[in-house]
Amino acid sequence: MVIGVTMVRVLPGNERIAFNELNRINGIKDIYHVFGEYDFVIIIEVDDLVKLNDLVDIIREAESVTSTQTIVGAELK
Repeated sequence: MVIGVTMVRVLPGNERIAFNELNRINGIKDIYHVFGEYDFVIIIEVDDLVKLNDLVDIIREAESVTSTQTIVGAELK
């Protein structure tokens, strides 16, 4: 399993619109509205890096999203 934590910036004043856009994307586990440099922190759990990259690309295509930063983690066994 691969876990991605994606920080998202959105157009100013469009947080509710962005939340609704992001909430419709399949594969996102959790969305947190945060304050500071980023507007949202998104938790993603997928099977592999290819799926993570695909999902982050979909997030970036959301109309209200202006930029993202993703941290990738994996389970230690």
